[in-house]
Amino acid sequence: MPVKISTRNIYKNYGAVEALRGVSIDIHEGEVHAICGDNGAGKSTLIKVLAGVEMPDRGEVVIDGAPCRFTTPTESLKAGLATIHQDLAVAARMSIYENIFMGAELTKNVLGIRMLDKKKMRQDAAGYMSQLNKSITDMNIKVEELSGGQRQAVAICRALRWNANIVILDEPTAALGVRETEQVLELVRSLKQSGKTVILISHSMKDVVAVADRVSILRNGQNQIDLLAADLSADRLSHYILSGEVEKVQSV
Repeated sequence: MPVKISTRNIYKNYGAVEALRGVSIDIHEGEVHAICGDNGAGKSTLIKVLAGVEMPDRGEVVIDGAPCRFTTPTESLKAGLATIHQDLAVAARMSIYENIFMGAELTKNVLGIRMLDKKKMRQDAAGYMSQLNKSITDMNIKVEELSGGQRQAVAICRALRWNANIVILDEPTAALGVRETEQVLELVRSLKQSGKTVILISHSMKDVVAVADRVSILRNGQNQIDLLAADLSADRLSHYILSGEVEKVQSV
């Protein structure tokens, strides 16, 4: 499987704090790649670099073999990389289709007047949603009426609308119940089935081993090890993260 996106020797300091110290990760096309680590491991900073929120002090991001330098989130998005943050950034009182097309509304010309093409947006929104959750068919529903897992689907649909082929999910199951968590994991599986590359950040080791193909563990801003998720249990993965004991682990 070809490498879709790589971080090469990424360093990022905040004053005297070394958040990232030479992080290098290869993420293969069409896989679900989890990035794990204890608090302060560097996960959030790495995601900010990929999302264009922060610029690295040293190192580079490479997508499809081409070095990329993101100075804004918009540049990251235009490169095909969409980040779904934990707060989702959805407008609860707006409809599903309005959220999906927020900031990029479709228009039509009616008697020389530009008007919103609500019918087209509803149709397209339904098409995006059908790739993830076929049970949601009414694009006029207000987002505030949806469950946490369904709101994740709306946020991901917005990424699909931007033609993102790399989707970063930052703690997508945090504060969700068991049923909603399973909905989100199904969304991750759907993204993989549609050919998307998924980068998953999660503190839930159970969720990671349920959907990930490979796992990269960060520790104190550095690479600890890369692992095949098929060889892991949630308890074993937690042990590696907390103990730092990787001497007997076969890396990939």
